[in-house]
Amino acid sequence: MSQTHAFYTQRAEEAAAEAGKADLDRVRERHLRAEKTWRDLADQAGRVAKGRADAEAAKAKARADSESA
Repeated sequence: MSQTHAFYTQRAEEAAAEAGKADLDRVRERHLRAEKTWRDLADQAGRVAKGRADAEAAKAKARADSESA
């Protein structure tokens, strides 16, 4: 199952909110680590989506160039 940038970003926001509500230092730190991980995953998903879009655009351009030649 493929996860989206929006999904990971939502989870990061939830972790940040939980960190803000935490009374215990270890609990807060755990939520902050989770937030960082979710944000890293969101960044990676964004890079993957951009790479796929760029590859598709390059393929479309190559097809158009070969058809016009």
